[in-house]
Amino acid sequence: MNHLEENGFAPTGENMFGGSLVRFKLDNGVPQRMVSCHTALIDGYVIEGHVPAADIRRILEERPDAVGLAVPGMPYGSPGMGPEDDREAYDVFLIRKDGSTEVFSSYAEG
Repeated sequence: MNHLEENGFAPTGENMFGGSLVRFKLDNGVPQRMVSCHTALIDGYVIEGHVPAADIRRILEERPDAVGLAVPGMPYGSPGMGPEDDREAYDVFLIRKDGSTEVFSSYAEG
C-alpha cells in the first residue's frame, strides 16, 4: 500500500485469509492463474498483485471493458518487492471479462 500512497492513491485495507480471500478474488473475476497476494478494487476494476501505479492510472484513464489488472506471483522488483533497478522482468496483464488475459505492459529486467 505504500507504493499506492506514494503515488497519490488513498488505499484502505481489510485482512482476509484462506478460503474467504480466494473466494473474494474469484468472485471479483480474477482467474486462478492470475491470483497473487493482494487484491484491490478501484473504480470498478480489480487490481491483483503488485501492479505499478502507472498501470493503475492508465486503466483508469483508458477505461477498457475489462475486469482489471494482475501481476501474478510476486516478481522481484515490482512495487513493494525490492529495488526497481534490480528487478526481474515481468508483465502486467489485462483481465478480460471472459477470463482471457493479454499483456497490458511489460517491465524489463532492471
